[in-house]
Amino acid sequence: MKLFTCEHCGQTLYFDNFNCIRCQHELGFLPDRMVLSALHLRGKNWRPVDAQANSIEYRKCANYSEHNLCNWMIPSSDPDTYCVACRLNQTIPDLGVEGNTALWRRLEAEKRRLVFSLMRLDLPLEPKTKTNTEGLAFAFLSDDPGSAFREDAEQVLTGHAAGLITLNIAEADDATREDMRQQMGEPYRTLLGHFRHESGHYYWDRLVQGTDWLEPFRALFGDETQDYQASLQTHYEQGAPADWQNHFVSTYASSHPWEDWAETWAHYLHIADTLETARAFGLRVKPRVDDADDLSTGVPFDPYRSRNFEPLIEQWLPVTYALNSLNQSMGQPDLYPFILAPKAIEKLSFVHRIILDHREHRAPPL
Repeated sequence: MKLFTCEHCGQTLYFDNFNCIRCQHELGFLPDRMVLSALHLRGKNWRPVDAQANSIEYRKCANYSEHNLCNWMIPSSDPDTYCVACRLNQTIPDLGVEGNTALWRRLEAEKRRLVFSLMRLDLPLEPKTKTNTEGLAFAFLSDDPGSAFREDAEQVLTGHAAGLITLNIAEADDATREDMRQQMGEPYRTLLGHFRHESGHYYWDRLVQGTDWLEPFRALFGDETQDYQASLQTHYEQGAPADWQNHFVSTYASSHPWEDWAETWAHYLHIADTLETARAFGLRVKPRVDDADDLSTGVPFDPYRSRNFEPLIEQWLPVTYALNSLNQSMGQPDLYPFILAPKAIEKLSFVHRIILDHREHRAPPL
């Protein structure tokens, strides 16, 4: 994630800021410019403080003006009342239920981080509608309050189906999510991780299925036509194969080629966005030990725009070694508790090539 600067006073800004802490200007993220800008009100609309007389004016997203949980803006000429991130919502939590607004706020914050990455990668990002069935949509749902006491009650499962990503809002509660992480024996479980993983399923449908990439995908990830539900059942009953670390980024990735792709896709987004953050902070890693040149890094390039994947992984490994060591010094678990074997790196590179191919060959906007 980038760092931003207040055009009015020069204060460093962060992606989720609503106001500059120094000059108190209201802020708004401008998706058409990919910047977080200080704003001033001009009539009914808002304008960046550094704007020229003929510059575009903006309106606040309805989830900004009504709920103050989104800081994204909409060009005043756009008839939609929601920003490009919020218009992807198909279902939001029932705000009449106590605590749901706080959970929704956390969901939206992580969803915007996902959307930012997808936009940086120039991936298709249209809302799913009756006329655009290939679009993307989100449904934030909760379990029936009495479901825990009824054997026949169905719980909301986080997942993807035909462009609709469903998230159980309980995942936005830290204690609930941590309890689930321990029950599942997972080393890592975050809201942002869920968003990235499920988006991988969506983009498999958009970028791989029915394309020339399908056969290369099968050669690397396996045959996705094998029974999905049976594969998951086998995974939950028997666990991952003993040598899973030699082939997959996680144990869950070993359950089925679709899950292998989605996990790999999520890790690709982890890598690109974290490296951008490291670059924004000028992070340099240069261990003060002999013969440790392979652990040195400085992230001298834009991770979202690299034509080759190799520079990303060359920078990623030293960054994770340093961050994991820092976490351990604070008595915290590893920030990135994964080992990337050559086969997993090959799959990450495959994801990179598909994204690059889409960027270079996508149809021009209408």
